[in-house]
Amino acid sequence: MVEFTLPANSKVARGKTHGAPDGAKNVRVFKIYRYDPDSGDTPRLDSFEVDMDRCGPMVLDALIKIKDEVDQTLTFRRSCREGVCGSCAFNIDGTNTLACIKPIAEIKGEVKIYPLPHMPVIKDLVPDLTNAFAQYASIEPWLQADTPPPPLRERLQSEDERAELDGLWECVLCFCCTTSCPSYWWNGERGFLGPATLLQAYRWIADSRDENTGRRLDELEDPFRLYRCHTIMNCTSTCPKDLNPGRAIAKIKGALVRRR
Repeated sequence: MVEFTLPANSKVARGKTHGAPDGAKNVRVFKIYRYDPDSGDTPRLDSFEVDMDRCGPMVLDALIKIKDEVDQTLTFRRSCREGVCGSCAFNIDGTNTLACIKPIAEIKGEVKIYPLPHMPVIKDLVPDLTNAFAQYASIEPWLQADTPPPPLRERLQSEDERAELDGLWECVLCFCCTTSCPSYWWNGERGFLGPATLLQAYRWIADSRDENTGRRLDELEDPFRLYRCHTIMNCTSTCPKDLNPGRAIAKIKGALVRRR
């Protein structure tokens, strides 16, 4: 379990309670973090009693139902509802995951939903990912090759070369792993790229079609960008896509050792 830690100097007040509709028999309680920095109010936890006989099975279904039917001011990100866009990443029941693929039935008792930890909050469940995406952009996540592509066809790979990308290309940049990493909490603003960005960096290092491996490794060989990873492995434990950022980081370190 990844413990949710609030921003420094913040307190959470008891918020409003929204009761279940009349006649509801199958009721679950959802406690949702609410915060609007522009209001100057203290963050709070609002309670919503939801009739599960009239709600879909996933946590995102409940959030959408609450926003549509109870409180239209509730703010959160969502898009695909299929676990491929990474938008609806929250801390749910103490673990960072995607709300659209998290079954409510897997959670015992009250369902507690917070924004991703250790990120500035824009409003309610929406974290500010500006720094995380700036770090992702810094690794230049696109194919780089000086050799012209073959005329009228793609740059080809063997089946074995393509298999090297499995476990990497599936990342949806939800940043569940990065925001579960204690080293990123401590060193993110000092330059540590975090698990999601480092996994994406290895995705291009491992790509046989990319011709800039040496420069990519040069950019990563830094006390903070890469080596603040202490193999705590929260990243791998929490990834909702069952990927292994810790292994990708270890492979980057191995590549740097082999070329010395």
